[in-house]
This record gives sequence, C-alpha cells and structure tokens, in this order.
Amino acid sequence: MTTDSKTIPATLIAGDGIGPEIVESVTEILDTVGAPFVWDRQLAGMAGVDAVNDPLPKQTIESIRRTGLALKGPLTTPVGGGFKSINVTLRQEFGLFANLRPTKTIIPGGRFDDIDLVLFRENLEGYYAAMEHYIPVGDDPKGIALSSGFNSRAECRRIVKFAFEYAVKNNRKTVTIVHKANILKLLTGLFLEEGRKVAEEYKGRIEFNERIVDACAMQLVINPWQFDVIVTSNLFGDILSDLTAGLVGGLGMAPGANIGEKAAVFEAVHGSAPDIAGKGIANPLALLLAAVMMLRHVNRDDLADRIDAGIKKVITNGTVRTKDLGGNATTKDLTAALKQAVA
Repeated sequence: MTTDSKTIPATLIAGDGIGPEIVESVTEILDTVGAPFVWDRQLAGMAGVDAVNDPLPKQTIESIRRTGLALKGPLTTPVGGGFKSINVTLRQEFGLFANLRPTKTIIPGGRFDDIDLVLFRENLEGYYAAMEHYIPVGDDPKGIALSSGFNSRAECRRIVKFAFEYAVKNNRKTVTIVHKANILKLLTGLFLEEGRKVAEEYKGRIEFNERIVDACAMQLVINPWQFDVIVTSNLFGDILSDLTAGLVGGLGMAPGANIGEKAAVFEAVHGSAPDIAGKGIANPLALLLAAVMMLRHVNRDDLADRIDAGIKKVITNGTVRTKDLGGNATTKDLTAALKQAVA
C-alpha cells in the first residue's frame, strides 16, 4: 500500500444533502494528488431509502465488507419507519470499536489557537448499547424510563491500548483516560481499571493521567493545550468530541474515523445540512480532512502531507474561504484553490 503503482479499492458513499457536493470536491482533490483509491460508489441514507427503501442497503454493506475501507458523506437516518441509526449499524456490522476524532487548528486567530489533540471513543458499548424499557407507575405505563448500559473488560482494554499505540506511532506524549468512576463506580470504574493496567505497559514511553469527565469538559475550555490524546467511553466521547470540535471552529472542521479489525470508515461528522444543499456553498474541509486520515491509514503519508500543506496554505492565506469560515467562496472556488495548492 505504500507504492504509487498500487491501487486500493474503497467504498464511496456520497450521502444526503450537501454530501454529493462535498464528495465531488474531495474526490477531485484526491485525484489531483494521485491518490490510490479506486472507488466503488454506493448509496446510503435517504438516497438508499429512495432507491431500495433501505437507509443502509445490503449492496453497500457488501461493498464495505469487500473493500474494508470507506469514505462517506453525511447521511440522514429517516425519522420513524423503524429505521435504525446508520452509523450504529455500521459500527456493529463491522465491529468498528474505535472512533477517532482529531482536533487541530486550521484557521488562525480564533478564540483558541494552536490546538492539536486527538480523542478516542469506545464505539460499541456503554450507554449507546443500552437496553431500555418502561416501568409502569399507577395508571401511567411509562411512569419510569429505565436504561442500562454495559462495558466489557475486553473492549475497555482494546480501546485504551489502541489509543496508546496511536500515541507511540504518532510521537504523542500523553494519554488522558476520562471516566466517571467516582459515581458510576462499576460501569466506568472498569474502564478506568483496565486503562490503568494498559498505561503500566507503556510506562517510560507515554505519560498517563486521568480526569473525571465533568472536570475534563471544564479544563478543555480553560486550558485545552494540556491535552494530547484523550480516550474515553462511548457517551462521554460523543459529547467531548463535539466540544473539542468547537475549539477549532465547529463540526465543519471535524473529521472522524471509525476503525475495526476488518474495516475502517472515514467521514465528515457534521450533518447533511439540507438547508444549503444545492446552493454550491458547502464547506468540504471536514470530509477532505477525513480523506487525509484515510490516506494515513493506508500508509500514504506522502499524499496526506501534501493535502495538509495545501489546506494550510489556502485557509491560512484566507483569500478563499466558504461562508461558514468567514469568506464568500463557493464550494467550487475552494476546491479549485485547494487543487492548485496541492498540484
């Protein structure tokens, strides 16, 4: 996967709303640098419902099973109709246990500058794998809502080890384990217990500390520079990763990856923004940054570095920015500027 001549099959999901526009932009930029991906284009979200009445068609799942690699635009899970969350289904189907969310300042001069941290979230357990039911009270059949999440020792260990391995590989200095073991003594106590064991294995190579989740949220706003790599459970990771995105300008700058043993899915974590779909003003940067992560995943750091440098040049220069970044450029304007910068 490291040579120019090797092509790599990958599934491409355009998604809904602004999805097709930003996917087109990103694939053009990838073509410009000679990225090795050979795309198998598939449907999901509302496009899947319209085509085959399924937000995650079997054909799309089979494609990802075949390629083990996917880039996807934002998807809309239909409300009602008994449709399950597409992202949850993908995570469970392919055992995508690690959610990886890097947060890095691209636009200088914001409220926070020089942010560079990475958050790992356990993807398969916790409260997002909850068993929920109602308990009747008197004549109210829904008098009490009960939810029980779970963490397994094996998955707690796996996600923390994944975060430490990432830290070693990427010359990171510190891993912070985030928990709520002071209150949820068993559920997140197990996460902390396994985390401490893993940290011992990396002693002398990677520093380790731990934070209670509410204190971590406060400290991320007061002094985010103290954090390097954060690893936490499913619910806390979902909340904190959006908080960290806010430090660098919001979800429009936030790429994400869901990684398992057999497959990896890279995505823009923002929504499908139907209100601006078709207007040609969508910002493709989150998906482009996800594609950069995808290049690094297949050991093409050379191409990833070129795109990173191009983004820095165009965005730092500041003459070509979409409306959400304080400019007036269209998607096509930004794409053209980025293509020129990476060519």
